[in-house]
Amino acid sequence: MKINKRFIAVGAALTLSLSAVTMAAAPAFINILTGGTSGVYYPIGVALSQLYGAGIDGSKTSVQATKASVENLNLLQAGRGELAFALGDSVSAAYQGDVDAGFNKPLDKIRVIAAAYPNYIQIVANKESGIKTLADLKGKRISVGAPKSGTELNARSIFKAAGLSYKDMGKVEFLPYAESVELIKNRQLDATLQSSGLGMAAIRDLAATMPINFVEIPEDVVLKINNPAYQHGVIPASTYEGQTTDVSTVAIENLLVTHNGVSDDLAYQMTKIMFTNLERLGIAHSAAKTISLENATKNLPIPLHPGAERYYKEVGAL
Repeated sequence: MKINKRFIAVGAALTLSLSAVTMAAAPAFINILTGGTSGVYYPIGVALSQLYGAGIDGSKTSVQATKASVENLNLLQAGRGELAFALGDSVSAAYQGDVDAGFNKPLDKIRVIAAAYPNYIQIVANKESGIKTLADLKGKRISVGAPKSGTELNARSIFKAAGLSYKDMGKVEFLPYAESVELIKNRQLDATLQSSGLGMAAIRDLAATMPINFVEIPEDVVLKINNPAYQHGVIPASTYEGQTTDVSTVAIENLLVTHNGVSDDLAYQMTKIMFTNLERLGIAHSAAKTISLENATKNLPIPLHPGAERYYKEVGAL
């Protein structure tokens, strides 16, 4: 049988062309790892998902509710997400492989997309409990977030700096935001420590339901933590219903993190779309209104993703 070499060549060219089209059409999966649905990470993650779905050709986006920082970073290392929210101190601990913080080995694949907005440690108590200061928490019932979550790591650091431990409490629960608030409403808990952006839904709900006290974290306690990720911050008066004065507390920067398996082009597009749509993110949650190019690359505990770095150099932010 005589083989037509020209036919073979044309067929090969068509096969290559079809392969190229198939490769070009391969969807970009973007799973965004957030936190509990009553926190701040989740609504901002939903807004980012919508922006990426509309702005990145062929993208398939999803938003995953999680236990936040520690779980998110471990999922990124395993390649089970493309973008995640995490607290700066958790990111640093993850890169170093801090076992006590929930990281069995150094997470060497994680990379930063941007510093985002600060979390504020918000300790609130049922007014009837009489809790007004950190010392008043002794013997009381408190929830400190899911075990080894970013929030719970914050709680341990703050209590230690204040000369307290879990053993001093009457009862310690390890629950997410919404569940903690429900137990306070039902008089089954006295207080909760929550690490989140300002104006979080769970505390707004609690403040609208019953009289509460905000427990201050004095600046000298913040200094005793001796960790640059922990800075003194203020919850401004009237952030929540019934809160008539500023509240001294701890502020910790949130980071948007990815991993080195995400392509440079996808990381570039995720970064660019976020910073060209900050107004949309601010509508999703007021905490996002403080995200800025000016602060995006400051004091990062781990390397930037090269795709994000390309965007920052392009706009003169690096």
